[in-house]
Amino acid sequence: MDEVRPTSGAQAHGLVPLFPPGLQAIYGECRRLYPEQANPLQVTAIVKYWLGGPDPLDYISMYRNMGCPAQDIQEHWHYVSFGLSDLYGDNRVHEFTGADGPSGFGFELTFRLKREMGETAPPTWPAELMQGLARYVFQSENTFCSGDHVSWHNPLDNSESRIQHMLLTEDPQMQPIQTPFGSLSFLQIVGVCTEELQAAQQWNGQGILELMRGVKVENRKKVKSLPLHCEMHGAQSTNTLAGGPWLITDMRRGETIFDIDPHLQQERVDQGIETEGSNLSGVSAKCVWDDLSRPPEDEEDSRSICIGSQPRRLSDKDTEQIRETLRKGLEFNSKAALPPISSQRQSHERPQSRKDSLESESSAAIVPHELVRTRQLESVHLKFNQESGTLLPLCLRGRLLHGRHFTYKSINGDTAITFVSTGVEGAFATEEHPYAAHGPWLQILLTEEFVEQMLGDLQELNTREETKLPKEYSWPEKKLKISVLPDSVFDNPLQ
Repeated sequence: MDEVRPTSGAQAHGLVPLFPPGLQAIYGECRRLYPEQANPLQVTAIVKYWLGGPDPLDYISMYRNMGCPAQDIQEHWHYVSFGLSDLYGDNRVHEFTGADGPSGFGFELTFRLKREMGETAPPTWPAELMQGLARYVFQSENTFCSGDHVSWHNPLDNSESRIQHMLLTEDPQMQPIQTPFGSLSFLQIVGVCTEELQAAQQWNGQGILELMRGVKVENRKKVKSLPLHCEMHGAQSTNTLAGGPWLITDMRRGETIFDIDPHLQQERVDQGIETEGSNLSGVSAKCVWDDLSRPPEDEEDSRSICIGSQPRRLSDKDTEQIRETLRKGLEFNSKAALPPISSQRQSHERPQSRKDSLESESSAAIVPHELVRTRQLESVHLKFNQESGTLLPLCLRGRLLHGRHFTYKSINGDTAITFVSTGVEGAFATEEHPYAAHGPWLQILLTEEFVEQMLGDLQELNTREETKLPKEYSWPEKKLKISVLPDSVFDNPLQ
């Protein structure tokens, strides 16, 4: 449970003799930006995390930022967290490892919320949002990095707003700082709509954030009607619609960047995927695969994967390896409060190259660590529901043509299908044996030439309209068959 209270002048200015140095360092950066706000309102955890309380953030300070209308920067509330970094240096929360590495998790969270007309005090709901993200980090030990996305599946303020998910970026004003317990940076939460989250998942978060920064009011057509609770606050802002240069979250925003300028924005996303590739490395999905190169009665080698049969279970090691490749993925048919984000990176930086290894987007290589028999298959049949099938062009164009990999992990069992390109190292599928199975995990290696052929044949899956099912695609010379089937086939496998 948290309480709101003003900070004391002595506390805010670091005059208490035993004031924790990590806390003082963050206050110093805040004072640089807000010298006139020595005593900001602060949400404080009543029972600190290190005393058994539920909230990892000791404090969240709330400042009033006047913005800069000439630069399309709206007046807003600025929230800053204290607790993801090491505030104390005495191992009560974070292990102290010296001043040369990251302080705690190496970052603190910030949030910028548009100030509504007549608002004299900052809303406190962002503090609970930040506590929720901090709990995820502490419990999973997964850190956040700029460009990461968070699928929240609920209005951030529990209203009827379209802003239901988050992206993360560097705070535009707060600079990285060095403390006696290590260095830390400030990551800003940016509220986004579902369509913007999906575009970030399929392309990358930084690209979508850049589009949001550039959406100007003159691009806007007609503002869609907002829920009743939004109307009471007055007219739609005349400032930049999607956040402006500082990406300020407006919970009353009724349009996505694609509503504002649908053709231009979608074209830029598609172009980004084409030229840079997609950061989406995998999805949880409705899928199965069959080994067509073995007779049905050869249960040990083939039919364990078929619909209606009992699949072999993945080992714990393989399960963890596949889970790692889904760190940046969607969760289909799921309403998880906080699905996996990026795994903790020791360097706290993105890899220089994301295209040459199954290790490039995970903390562990997706290769068999146990001496389990890997089977080379002659012919395979892949089956997807429509939602999964429509991602095949993205898998091929946005991932494999850029030398990357893509995994479908079944939500109905242990089945997994990983597509790999010839540029991916560590795969057990090879050009000589392009279909290989490790238990119920299938890898398919596709050459660039075959990917281009498949993209032409699967072109109708690019449409946003529902197509008549089932759909069958076959490449006899490659001994590959793909079916896109109704959900009922996967929901009722024995019928």
